[in-house]
Amino acid sequence: MSRLRIVVDHPGDWRPYYPSDDLISADDFLALEETADQDRATHVINLCSGLDYLETGYYVSLLAQARGQRVQPDVETLNQLGRKALIDLQLDGLNDMMAELDRRGALQGERLDLRLFFGDTGSEVLARLGRRLFSHFPCPILEARLIRRHGDWRLARLQALSLKDVALEEEDRFARALNAHSRQVWRTPAAKRRYRFDLAILVDPAEAMPPSNKSAIKQFIRAGRSMGIDVSLITRRDEGRLAEFDALFIRETTRLDHHTWRMARRAEHEGLVVIDDPQSILRCTNKVYLHALLRARGIPAPEGHLLNRSDLERLDALADTLTFPQVLKIPDGAFSRGVVKISSRDQLIEEARRLFEDSALLLLQEWMPTEYDWRIGILDGQVLFASRYYMARGHWQIYDHSGTRVRSGGFETMDPATAPEKVIKTALKATRLIGNGLYGVDIKQSGDRVVVIEVNDNPNLDVGVEDVVLGPELYRRVMAWFLEQMERKRQPRQTSTRQLPGS
Repeated sequence: MSRLRIVVDHPGDWRPYYPSDDLISADDFLALEETADQDRATHVINLCSGLDYLETGYYVSLLAQARGQRVQPDVETLNQLGRKALIDLQLDGLNDMMAELDRRGALQGERLDLRLFFGDTGSEVLARLGRRLFSHFPCPILEARLIRRHGDWRLARLQALSLKDVALEEEDRFARALNAHSRQVWRTPAAKRRYRFDLAILVDPAEAMPPSNKSAIKQFIRAGRSMGIDVSLITRRDEGRLAEFDALFIRETTRLDHHTWRMARRAEHEGLVVIDDPQSILRCTNKVYLHALLRARGIPAPEGHLLNRSDLERLDALADTLTFPQVLKIPDGAFSRGVVKISSRDQLIEEARRLFEDSALLLLQEWMPTEYDWRIGILDGQVLFASRYYMARGHWQIYDHSGTRVRSGGFETMDPATAPEKVIKTALKATRLIGNGLYGVDIKQSGDRVVVIEVNDNPNLDVGVEDVVLGPELYRRVMAWFLEQMERKRQPRQTSTRQLPGS
């Protein structure tokens, strides 16, 4: 059966639109029983009326979620739309956006009512506003009322509507928005059967140093589709579409307080299989957190100190206990950025004062000069690749940001079986503290000493670098992991056979 269901109050409500086998009435949808032949849809678009608590449309979303289906709007969205305070909390920053639109002359008069179809406002100048509202409240049909109060524009109302509320002159725009939002609606039955799962790869086309180059992204798409996974590329603008997919693979540099973190959390909440999952982003992207975690669990790491802004006055005394050079790091730097080599007491104080402007905590660690760093790639507790990243020529880091262009050193990828056993074991031990996803463990080796520099939740997987040994098999292994996890989620829940006491 179809993987998509469009639920309406009555089949006749769909008469103005192209016929679809995905259509089902609310009564028929609610009457579906949990049997071995039950409805196999994984994505439900609820266009019913009666979306208030415990009305028919509300029950459609509630029952869809109980069946393990992803539905728009979900019950959480409907509950939030019913409480103005929660809307205001979710839409922090919206007032600034409306102020900008006002300055550009996009908002006129004292009141503006907008009809949003899957975030589409029908106005190019208001497109960003519509995407913002839909990303926070993924409801197929929304009505937003904006009013000018004391010279400033404010959101006065946000209400979920049904297909019956779509006016005659809005029908074409609604159909176009639905078509753009969910390709599955218009696929032929043969195309629908071609793929078992849908996976989204999050990318930033403008990112200068992405975790995977374009050739690698093509390899992921090819590998996924060969396994029955339809792979689509999305960007941050597609946050509202996450419920369409079964899995999310983030191939954009991750950070906390960033859309990558927000989209990972949202995808996990929607029930998607996610790499990088929110917990891994939290544990890996902040060097202060990782430093404390490794020390607490006895994983060998460089000797170091956590510095607080209040420590500025005591840095002079701390310097007396140090052997220079040292390395000073901001918590969330990436690709060797935000990392400073400290050669003296005066430089420590100067650089700490500068970096404290952006972070309340800094990490000061011993400097371990090596010709290269190990990067051990691990997926679900299994070694995926082993690479040596060499320092940029004439520089002490792999990446040199000192010039107008970023320079990097060479690399050597080898069979993990030939890498030092101590390096592999240390990497595996470190990732067991993080999770079962995809990680890249950076390790320095000096003689018999092996220490973990950091664990990356978003390691590079590039054609011609990390795949030198495995080739296309590297990408197949990643997609095979997604396939296994998605199949587990698709398995129907088993009914308990435990007897009640006294039965």
